[in-house]
Amino acid sequence: MQKLTKAEEELMQYIWQYGPTTVSQLIERMDEPHPPHSTISSIIRILEKKGFLDHKAYGRTYEYFPIVEKKVYSKFSIKKLVSNYFEGSMNELVSFLVKENDLSLTELSEMIEKLNDKK
Repeated sequence: MQKLTKAEEELMQYIWQYGPTTVSQLIERMDEPHPPHSTISSIIRILEKKGFLDHKAYGRTYEYFPIVEKKVYSKFSIKKLVSNYFEGSMNELVSFLVKENDLSLTELSEMIEKLNDKK
């Protein structure tokens, strides 16, 4: 799986959130000022080439839909983050998050309980 650029990931977030969409519908959902149709269309084609999207044709209109689930890409991104910034150690990542967010022992205990409940 390839890493997405910031622009590609932003478009994928919209598509994961709203489901199948046309380029025009996607642009309508974006904040003002809306980007040019050609820009979004180009990024969409790149996402198709990277294997993140596919489309159905309805005449001259294309409806795009994700073929990579958000959860799958999230897992890939977290693993890459841990590998690049925390020497491959999930413990280092958790330790960093605990320190940066100043979590209390109570909050940590609650998180551990939730994790144990899911097992």
